[in-house]
Amino acid sequence: MPSGASTASGAPARRALTSSTIGSVIEWYDFTIYGTAAALVVNRLFFPQVSSTAGIMAAFATFAAGFLARPLGGFVAGHYGDKVSRKATLVVTLTLMGSATTLIGLLPTHAQIGLWAPALLVFLRLVQGFAVGGEWGGAVLMAVEHAPSGRRGLYGAWPQTGVSAGLLLGTGVFSAVSLLPDEQFLAWGWRLPFLASALLATVGLYIRSRISEPESIAQAAESGGRSRSPLVDVVRRHPKEVLIAVGARFAEGGNYYIFTVFILTYLSEQLDLSRQVGLTGVMVAAAVDIAVIPLWGALSDRVGRRPVFIGGALFMAAFAGPFFLLVDTRSPVLICLALVVVMAFGHGAVFGPLAAFYAELFPARVRYSGVSIGYQAGSVVLGGFTPMLATSLIVWSGGASWSLMLLVAAGALIAAATMVAAPETFRRSLDTEPGGATQDGATQDGAPSPEAVTTSN
Repeated sequence: MPSGASTASGAPARRALTSSTIGSVIEWYDFTIYGTAAALVVNRLFFPQVSSTAGIMAAFATFAAGFLARPLGGFVAGHYGDKVSRKATLVVTLTLMGSATTLIGLLPTHAQIGLWAPALLVFLRLVQGFAVGGEWGGAVLMAVEHAPSGRRGLYGAWPQTGVSAGLLLGTGVFSAVSLLPDEQFLAWGWRLPFLASALLATVGLYIRSRISEPESIAQAAESGGRSRSPLVDVVRRHPKEVLIAVGARFAEGGNYYIFTVFILTYLSEQLDLSRQVGLTGVMVAAAVDIAVIPLWGALSDRVGRRPVFIGGALFMAAFAGPFFLLVDTRSPVLICLALVVVMAFGHGAVFGPLAAFYAELFPARVRYSGVSIGYQAGSVVLGGFTPMLATSLIVWSGGASWSLMLLVAAGALIAAATMVAAPETFRRSLDTEPGGATQDGATQDGAPSPEAVTTSN
């Protein structure tokens, strides 16, 4: 068998893919419904004593708090995922996320307990961030490491759909409860999406309990090949790979929250449109994103990760201007069209191949840690503070959207430049150090690997 080729197939691979995808949907449902709540109700219920603009900034600050905890969650989960067990780590992250989200749904408001309300809200948001920080790396690795040979991009893309599927599910539930009269929506309707997390988490834990460790990771544990200090090893031995992973996030890490969170506030506060316009547009765009992400991942298995990613990032940069010009028309149809196009051809193309690319950057013994550090380090500034930055830019520019166009384009161009300088990884083996044997038994420079020579003899 070719050196480094994946042996995963059949029922174990399908179970791992299903578990990773469903678990990702649940985790991101929990994480993203808070973004919707932050855009629509958190300022009114937890910061009523300040002005409208200050309340929005405060609500987005609590949204950002979840991102502050994501690197810590990634570091801790990466350490135990590499050193102990991917499966056990993912069970813990899902339990934490479900518990924190359910408790947010039970939280008293400022009118009931005063300043304790926003304080507890921030604490639970930090727990959410910690959990999702550990979830992403483990979920995508379970899929990629179980993937059949030559299909890592496709398998890695399916858990990526969990981000948009969670967004679609969460936005759909919020859209339904927002049909309630405003008084009922603010009194109890907004809590229902959070309380639903208890049921979703129970289902996810059952599914996740039935999967097994990837074969290569189990073999590494048996042979004593696991790193004793994976975090230290990543920083010491793979700093370039970590920087590449962070740089690649600039296209989607912050811009995604412009298109799915900030846009809700922009439409309702800046353009005076009903909240249903934004919610409907985001839902339709998320549904399309779910459909195209696996297609982009599969394409990256054929032509490479870099061409797909760079093409998507350049499209996102070029479409930043037309996107806001369409949104500023105030036409619900054109707003929906703008969201669909940017998510399908921009976000989908950069997000689809990202999981496989990250997994291929790092060796198996420190892969969970490397993937988590690279992905979550970029999340702090790019994801958490982007809605706040966008709000500040709108105030600074007097409501003009050109500042938002520049923000989106700049992030996409930085990511494209990073990937131009990055290596192509789609033929790498997951069982060797970067630069080692490829799936067809050749090293990265094209020479046969020692294992391939031995096999052929």
